[in-house]
Amino acid sequence: MNRPAPSPRELYQRRQKDWLHPAAVGELDSGGRRVAEAEHPYRTCFQRDRDRIVHCSAFRRLDFKTQVFVPHEHDHFRTRMTHTLEVAQIGRTIGRALRLNEDLIEAVALAHDLGHPPFGHGGEAVLDELMADHGRFEHNHQTLRVVEYLEHPYPPFRGLNLTQVVRECLAKHRTRYDAPVCPEFDPALSPPLEGQLVDLADEIAYTSADVEDALAAECITQEQLEGMSLWRDAWQTAQREYPAAAAIHKRIRACKALLAAMADDVIATTGRRMEAADLKNLQAVRQAGRIVEFSPPMAEAVRQLQDFLMKNVYLRGENARHDQEAARIIRELFAAYVADPRLLPPQYQQHIEADGLHRVACDYIAGMTDRFCRQEHQKIRGDSSSS
Repeated sequence: MNRPAPSPRELYQRRQKDWLHPAAVGELDSGGRRVAEAEHPYRTCFQRDRDRIVHCSAFRRLDFKTQVFVPHEHDHFRTRMTHTLEVAQIGRTIGRALRLNEDLIEAVALAHDLGHPPFGHGGEAVLDELMADHGRFEHNHQTLRVVEYLEHPYPPFRGLNLTQVVRECLAKHRTRYDAPVCPEFDPALSPPLEGQLVDLADEIAYTSADVEDALAAECITQEQLEGMSLWRDAWQTAQREYPAAAAIHKRIRACKALLAAMADDVIATTGRRMEAADLKNLQAVRQAGRIVEFSPPMAEAVRQLQDFLMKNVYLRGENARHDQEAARIIRELFAAYVADPRLLPPQYQQHIEADGLHRVACDYIAGMTDRFCRQEHQKIRGDSSSS
């Protein structure tokens, strides 16, 4: 009796199984979905997760949310959207080198910042302050709330119904500026290597990009960077490879060398750590602690550069003024919604009884772009004070 030909998805899974490291996440490790769904004929479960994330409204709004510099005030600088795409690209590149599941990496990377409110980390700080007596606000937790509840594109259920392992990686996302939130997932167990990798890809992306944007914005100079070993090495690489290039091109190539140095270090260090730990399967990863790491010298060099960025870019005069303005706008908007819930859209008003007025107001503001938040503030104030 002739067996039916395997589907494109099944053929892809077979090739993937031959390629992936034994400790990488395979399709059978996905943990399934909260609401069972039939398999797609040619897309794997993680490819479907990726597609659901890319097509959701929260993802589109990342284009007008602040990364460091106000979005579209300077057309050439990163937004939260372009940062997210860079994290996905860096993550997939490193993941391929380590034989990890690129589809899972991409899905997690594309979703990791969906919970960020307008105005970057300044907006997050003021929302957390406003929600101090109402469950707090943290953007990793909000990311899970977005993909599990606030997005509602499917009639049978709320949320995107992502696979369990994608949700776990989002819940356990950790960088220097992000703390994992694990109300559902055991914090004693390490996330899969793919989730750990997105954490490092995030750091690589924002560290190198923030240097490049800050130099282009002329809020820092190359002379200030010369005290950082990571920058000195990157600049020497650019000079060696492009000795006749114009200064602007050397600067750009130095920033790319900065990124490459961090990525190369993660690949080499993590490869050695994976081999030393003799990881046979995903269960071994969960017991092994953090495997995907910088080497100690690189970790120190990255920390030094991030400290410099904090002092000279994130907290500098113009960005500090933007944070103060953002705090004022969000506080006044939040107070207006709490005082008069009728100002909220009907689709948000209907959740007040179940979720509480403060949480609903927070959800609405957190989902706004910088631009829309300013417009709503101006509308409520009835003047142009926030424009």
